[in-house]
Amino acid sequence: QVHLVESGGESVQAGGSLRLSCSTSEYIGRSYCMAWFRQAPGKEREGVAGIDSDGSTSYADSVKGRFTISEDNAKNTLYLQMNSLKPEDTAMYYCAAEFSHWAGTYCSGGYCLSSSYFSYWGQGTQVTVSS
Repeated sequence: QVHLVESGGESVQAGGSLRLSCSTSEYIGRSYCMAWFRQAPGKEREGVAGIDSDGSTSYADSVKGRFTISEDNAKNTLYLQMNSLKPEDTAMYYCAAEFSHWAGTYCSGGYCLSSSYFSYWGQGTQVTVSS
């Protein structure tokens, strides 16, 4: 069973920055895709950013130029650097992972921001941005 644990969420002022982390119990050096999703109250879960083992990344239009997804394979950790935060970024942020040969090309194939393609999820970390 793969365990994902997010951390780093907190309350910040608009314009501020946060870095979210997601540690996984699974070695992420093989074929995989990992992504960040978020869900605000009363809204559907949406894909924020994804990265696959093929080297591709993908971002939601709303965060392009402000958020950066990265990984540290040695630490089995996924990161999301969030800059220029806006109140509309307020949400619970979830880490998701999929480990399979096919997952290794999720982002290049346009799938890594779709929640239905992921089997493993963390419990979430809350980000609150005040104006």
